[in-house]
Amino acid sequence: DNGVINFTIILFLARCSNLNYSPSERKEQTETIMDTVFGVEFNGGVVLASDQSNARSILLYQTNLDKVIPLTEHSAVGVSGPQSDSSKFTEYIAKNMKLYKITHNNTGLSMHAQANFTRNELATALRSGPYQVNILLGGVDPKTKESSLYFMDYLASMQKVPYGCQGYASSFCLSIFDREYKSKEDTDEAKALDLVQKCIKEMHTRFLISQPNFIIKVIDENGIRVVSFGADPA
Repeated sequence: DNGVINFTIILFLARCSNLNYSPSERKEQTETIMDTVFGVEFNGGVVLASDQSNARSILLYQTNLDKVIPLTEHSAVGVSGPQSDSSKFTEYIAKNMKLYKITHNNTGLSMHAQANFTRNELATALRSGPYQVNILLGGVDPKTKESSLYFMDYLASMQKVPYGCQGYASSFCLSIFDREYKSKEDTDEAKALDLVQKCIKEMHTRFLISQPNFIIKVIDENGIRVVSFGADPA
């Protein structure tokens, strides 16, 4: 039947040309994969790092962007995605964390609760207007002193991980983590920072896209502090 043959040809061409993706999926593919975010859990805390480039398509807007955003005094999120969605979503989550603490007698959410709240907001938005953000959420529970790192994507999937990458970094750096990382108990802050530096060096060496500046932050029981940055985000 000619109708069936024509439909088959159209479907084949659509698949070959990526036309079967929705606009939001095509946007996510073209805009968010150029960001790089690393996260490593160590005994007593978490290291989060990201590149500082703000780019879209063939344009580079700035090289001093801070993509590791504090949520509470002891947690932060490394975010990959368009700047509009990244800023809007992280501010929304951070303000809700603060609101919960104000309305619950200065009691904050645990890391597990923060991760599940964030995942739920991604899932809720998925059915109306998805946030095109992929994130690593890490921090330390002030009560138990236990560190946690969570991997989430824009489809609201979530997994607790000892280390993680967002963007093309996973193609270059997961092998480094897999080889070098043993366990949280055997990893101290210095080793975690060394792992991140190895990943940054690998990105500078192998990745086609230039990402000249990276910012690295440590989250532990004392709070969040900046270890280094390529360009002052202020």
